[in-house]
Amino acid sequence: QVMLVESGGGLVQAGGSLRLSCAASGRTFSTWDMAWFRQAPGKEREFVGAISWNGGSTSYADSVRGRFTISRDNAKNTMYLQMNSLKSEDTAVYYCARTVRSWSLNMRDYDSWGQGTQVTVSS
Repeated sequence: QVMLVESGGGLVQAGGSLRLSCAASGRTFSTWDMAWFRQAPGKEREFVGAISWNGGSTSYADSVRGRFTISRDNAKNTMYLQMNSLKSEDTAVYYCARTVRSWSLNMRDYDSWGQGTQVTVSS
């Protein structure tokens, strides 16, 4: 059974930075393609970015490209989301997820989700 636990959220001023972590259970984390999603109040959950199983490839939504960086440490079973130059519109609950279809933007292609961590950016 896969368990994903996000941490690192909080309140930050616009222009600031945060690093989120996603800790995974399971011996095969190093074989999973992973992604980050976010959901703002009153909005649908949206794709933020994804990373391949070995960290060699990443992709990002246009809204965060150049500001956010996804990385992973397979020895620690952990994925990260470094968020810089935060804006008020980045305020959301951030989720990590495991995909069964690499690089998919469709939530239905993700079979395991964390509980989410709140990020609030004050302007």
